[in-house]
Amino acid sequence: MISNSEIKLITSLQQKKYRSLHGCFVAEGEKLIRDLWTSGGAATHFFTTTEVLDTALPSVLISDRDLNKISSLKQANGWLAVFRIPEPVALPDDGLVLALDGIRDPGNLGTILRLCDWYGVSHVVCSPDTVDLYNPKVIQASMGSIARTHVSYSDLNQFLTQNTRTVYGAFLEGTPIQQASLPSNAVLVMGSEAHGISPEIAATIEHAITIARIEGSSGAESLNVAMATGIMLHEWHRG
Repeated sequence: MISNSEIKLITSLQQKKYRSLHGCFVAEGEKLIRDLWTSGGAATHFFTTTEVLDTALPSVLISDRDLNKISSLKQANGWLAVFRIPEPVALPDDGLVLALDGIRDPGNLGTILRLCDWYGVSHVVCSPDTVDLYNPKVIQASMGSIARTHVSYSDLNQFLTQNTRTVYGAFLEGTPIQQASLPSNAVLVMGSEAHGISPEIAATIEHAITIARIEGSSGAESLNVAMATGIMLHEWHRG
């Protein structure tokens, strides 16, 4: 059974200000919840519509109707949990770091986290105007990768000018990434969907790189930022 106060709390967490106030976020779906749990996530509430036999995941059984009341999905999928927002994790001394400048679309951020998880990029630094990591659409789009990718929000200009890694930025014009020297210890900056990398951040970038259009192709003027990030990370992985 779920109380009215729990319903009020969980539905409020769909808004950023209440996530910040309570220090919690909502996750939905068995795989996502298990990923967060096994990665050390601290759950404060866990509701299911069917009995869960795994005693490591103590749950409260509720009706489909009640789950739909607290779900942000069009169709709730049987599992919903509230987790505490974890403490920030310090950047490692080396390795590739992804920096995101003004990414506004939740689906793009969630997809980028999946790509980072796939290619072994453990840390992402976001500008303050990037969409909130714990937006329900970001969490769902990450497909569990949010549990394994560390994300922080920072003044990007300050971060980039103070960091010791070589800074690369993705632009429409620059050295084709296939021809660029790509060190393992670097920062890759990806810009917003509408405007790319802002002028302030562009001034901190040491190497402009691009994804060269295939000779003879025509049509699309640019790539979706998540698609472009995937191509960039693939090339970095190839070394």
